[in-house]
Amino acid sequence: MADIKFEIKKELGTLSESAKGWKKEINFISWNGAAPKYDIRDWSPNHEKMGKGITLTAEEAGALAEILSKLS
Repeated sequence: MADIKFEIKKELGTLSESAKGWKKEINFISWNGAAPKYDIRDWSPNHEKMGKGITLTAEEAGALAEILSKLS
């Protein structure tokens, strides 16, 4: 499996934290040198390991924000 390279451009916030110290975070990340995207996933302390997650373009993040704003 090829190495995945990433650079966290900006840490935007933590959504939750597990008892083992892993945090579900939303960050702005460049994957393999590509343009940065919004990213939601679990991270180990110091961002050494990551869980499965989702990446969103700015347009997708805006659409998600609009949908979430309608929740009561």
